[in-house]
Amino acid sequence: MPRFGATSFSFPDFRGATRLLVLVNLAFFFGLLLGGLVFPHSEDGLIRFLSFQPDLFLHGALWQPFTYSLIHLSLFGTLFELLSLWFLAGFLENLHTSSWIMGLYAASVLGTAAAAIAIYAVSGTLGLRLLEIPLYGCFGGIFGLLVAIGTLYGNMEFLLFFTIGIKARYLAVLYGLVSIAMLFGQQRMYAFAQLGGALGGLLFIRLAPRRGINFAFSEQWYSLRNRYYRWKRRRAARKFEVYMRSQGRTVRFDGQGRQLDEDPDDKKRWN
Repeated sequence: MPRFGATSFSFPDFRGATRLLVLVNLAFFFGLLLGGLVFPHSEDGLIRFLSFQPDLFLHGALWQPFTYSLIHLSLFGTLFELLSLWFLAGFLENLHTSSWIMGLYAASVLGTAAAAIAIYAVSGTLGLRLLEIPLYGCFGGIFGLLVAIGTLYGNMEFLLFFTIGIKARYLAVLYGLVSIAMLFGQQRMYAFAQLGGALGGLLFIRLAPRRGINFAFSEQWYSLRNRYYRWKRRRAARKFEVYMRSQGRTVRFDGQGRQLDEDPDDKKRWN
């Protein structure tokens, strides 16, 4: 594992998956802002439609786990989230592929939604009173990125409040402790959802291929295609054996469908 020292407050290159994530979130922010100006009476309905609410999701709003992270309401909160997303994703993209970053972010965002569903279902089953608040923003994805840095590059030092150096692993733990403390307040669904984003990011870096989901999918696809071609060759070989026996000749094929010469001393093979 590479060693890192303290880092100055400078943002990494704005490229690849980092640029895509920031620009898409920024476009949704201004789109929602303009939509509220043009159609002021429909803004609340649109936010409710796109943000994540477990009760609505369980009643058919299946798109919400994929859209809630794009909803940003306050200017300051949006600025903080997008700058954090740029810094954390950009740092990881210097060491990993863009597809790996997108997979990590998606796993963290979906893990956040899954955690919210879990605490909602458990509280309903146990009859506990839970203040259900709509979830919006990319806080879960950011927490997942932070956990990934803390796990993979724990010795990396950030400047907390621009002055205090703190290692990435300790910053991730500190952020997690704050979320755990929030579980005892009114916004426990929000806090538990954040922890779900961290868990989603952690599971991704432990289980996902290091070269990204796209690479793993392509490998599986080519493997499946090659198995199909080998099956076709073996099938054609069996048909050819039957045909040659009907002609009074015997031919043999190996397990890959390649013809074996009758003379064992002859090393030539047909491929």
